[in-house]
Amino acid sequence: MRLSISKEYLNESIQHVSKAVSSRTTIPILAGIKIDATPTGVALTASDTDISIQSFIPVEADGKTIAQIAETGSIVLPAKFFGDMIKKLPSEHVEIHVRPPFHATIRSGSSEIQMVGLDPEEYPQLPLVEEKKVISIPSDLLKAMVRQTSFCVSTSETTPILTGILWTVTDNGLKFIACDRHRLAERETPLAIGEGQHFSNIAISGKTLNELSKILPDSNELTDIVVSDNQVLFRLNNLLFYSRILDGTYPDTSKLIPKSHQSTLVVQTRDLVDAIDRAYLLSREEKSNVVKMTMMEDGTIEISSSSTELGRVTETIDAEEFTGERLKISFNSKYMLDALRSIDSAAIRLGFTGAMSPIIIEPVGDIKLLQLILPYRTTN
Repeated sequence: MRLSISKEYLNESIQHVSKAVSSRTTIPILAGIKIDATPTGVALTASDTDISIQSFIPVEADGKTIAQIAETGSIVLPAKFFGDMIKKLPSEHVEIHVRPPFHATIRSGSSEIQMVGLDPEEYPQLPLVEEKKVISIPSDLLKAMVRQTSFCVSTSETTPILTGILWTVTDNGLKFIACDRHRLAERETPLAIGEGQHFSNIAISGKTLNELSKILPDSNELTDIVVSDNQVLFRLNNLLFYSRILDGTYPDTSKLIPKSHQSTLVVQTRDLVDAIDRAYLLSREEKSNVVKMTMMEDGTIEISSSSTELGRVTETIDAEEFTGERLKISFNSKYMLDALRSIDSAAIRLGFTGAMSPIIIEPVGDIKLLQLILPYRTTN
């Protein structure tokens, strides 16, 4: 194999595929990146068996030459060393020459690096995904939906299915649900869905989707999503991102969401975030994160937290609207801040069905986003 390639494009592709390299793998070859040079371009592949990413660098793009392939071929190079080295090379072009058995020479400007590679034939093949169910979604919308739900996935491996985000596609569009038993996030968006493209009970690791988000562009460029029996493929331009679908059946979370509210409250999002954020500082010191919200007679909302050693924080904010019974309710301030910061609306609506029933948080506007937090029972 012999090629010359743009350092910028090569470095970007390495950064993309490196997200699939595991530092704790027991299979040595999976600590590497597979490089395939073909007449049409260079493909970089990495996998940790749960996710696989392939990035393709074409010979030409936007009318300029990116790579020149003198000899086709393949090799697997150690991901960390290869990635770090390419990043630090002095010239804008990189030459890679592989001699039998798997010795690579990398040249750039005045630098020359010798690297020992591995046999590409031993590298696992990319998963086969049948293109039966395919939907397309703007990349920036997919990123937003992941951001607004992924923080609610469970971090406990005792129930693996809850470490994922549940995907459901119906005629109404695409819905994400994440729940860790203490809080829940539900985000829905309308999409044009073709006949026979519906699916349900597809749970994809929240950690994996966060890695995908780092790669997706902040534009309305479409990402194709291909769903098969145990794999899902995200396809964007010259990038393929494969993820394993989690085993198991996701629990029915619809029963957690109250159908009506005893009290509803509309406040400015920024006012509530700032008040809870300051109260959180004290509750964090107590290692409880408990903050109390009290609906006052004069229509204001009191946010407070206290510490036996440090003192007390009390914040007062104005409610834009209030209906129903006045309540005192305690909650995990970190969970509340996570939920509030996922909402891009200027105002939010909170729904309460009693001091010990779930708190519902929704944006005021057209976006279909629901956050649910279970309150705390406190002695006071």
